[in-house]
Amino acid sequence: MSPTGDPWDALHAQVVACERCPRLVQWRAEVARTKRRAFRAWDYWGRPVPGFGDPRARVLVVGLAPGAHGANRTGRMFTGDASGDFLYPALHRAGFASQPTATHRDDGLTLRDMYITAVVRCVPPKNRPTAAEIRACLPYLATEVRLLQPTLQVVVGLGRIAWEGIQRVYREHLGYTQLPRMPFAHAARYRPAPNLPTFIASYHPSRQNTQTGRLTPAMFDRVWALVREALT
Repeated sequence: MSPTGDPWDALHAQVVACERCPRLVQWRAEVARTKRRAFRAWDYWGRPVPGFGDPRARVLVVGLAPGAHGANRTGRMFTGDASGDFLYPALHRAGFASQPTATHRDDGLTLRDMYITAVVRCVPPKNRPTAAEIRACLPYLATEVRLLQPTLQVVVGLGRIAWEGIQRVYREHLGYTQLPRMPFAHAARYRPAPNLPTFIASYHPSRQNTQTGRLTPAMFDRVWALVREALT
């Protein structure tokens, strides 16, 4: 428990101090040291990135991991990179974000009825965490789900790794061992049991997906419309 007694503060402090994965500890520090030329003046965050948003949210959004020069630089999920530049305008259009831009931790952005996190909290080389690194990090996601359970109604997985990771959390950490397999497909929606949230899958808003047209703004807006439809 944190000095304030807030379990969210305690979790965030635990995440930021984590050094479970030596490869990721080394890489996040290397990225923060060498920087990108455009961000030479920045003091990179260079640590694990905690989730953020409404602690009584009905919607949980799960991504893959911090971007090297996005969240690993700014210290907030999907902030300061191309993925966030695609995500937050969509969340703003859907009424979940207070503004369409996310540039740094103190830019005034707030989330309404939504909490954003990831399956891995440190930037991985080439955006590819190992199976062991995912396994080491999933307990943090499990804790977030437990804290949100009184209000949680919808879980959104951004990309296949996030989609599979949240299912593992429910099966292996939360005791839902009989959770049926939910195949990944963009805008796929599942309600596996009355006592569980609705699960919705989406392509990840990575530059690779958005610049190639695999994920368009209209396709992404459809996901958040499905989220709105699932809320009661």
